Amino acid sequence: MGGIFADRVLTVPNALSVLRLLGVPLFLWLLLVERADGWVVVLLVASGITDFLDGKLARLLDQSSRLGALLDPLVDRLYLVTTLVGFVIRGLLPWWVAVLIIGRDALLGLTLGIYRRREMSPPEVIYLGKAATFALMSALPWLLAGQIDWVAAGFSRAFGGALLIWGVAVYVWTGALYAWRALAVARAIPPVPHHTR
Repeated sequence: MGGIFADRVLTVPNALSVLRLLGVPLFLWLLLVERADGWVVVLLVASGITDFLDGKLARLLDQSSRLGALLDPLVDRLYLVTTLVGFVIRGLLPWWVAVLIIGRDALLGLTLGIYRRREMSPPEVIYLGKAATFALMSALPWLLAGQIDWVAAGFSRAFGGALLIWGVAVYVWTGALYAWRALAVARAIPPVPHHTR
């Protein structure tokens, strides 16, 4: 049954990913132009919930697709980068945190060439890396909620800061593990030669 849906475009999970994609410019406008922090928090939480749901629904409804496999991580990365840059512009986050996180992803993007040249699939996702991404995406709305005038502002700032520190540390650590794996593959397995006619 799964093979039938392999090339499907119009699926519930893909619709959720597109909805999240459309939320990116709205997020930037609310954060940087309107400074409507309450709505930004709502949007970030909604994005996190739909991100969780699209993977679950793809499996539950047997609606996995090639487009979904490309779209979901792309939207995840775009949301993360956009949020980090927006937070740095607003002065809510130190610039070096954004550089560490974006630099880690850029470095791992480069290592994919090692697997491609050997006609290998990229390595399995490290569960700890997923946990770090979740911590980072959770930290950002908490940090922003700490800027709003409400009873739990102090707790929000402290909790968001703790999640951010843990998330960044583990994100960088798992990035180093992925890079180490790629280097081990590069040393152990020669690239597949491509014969030209």
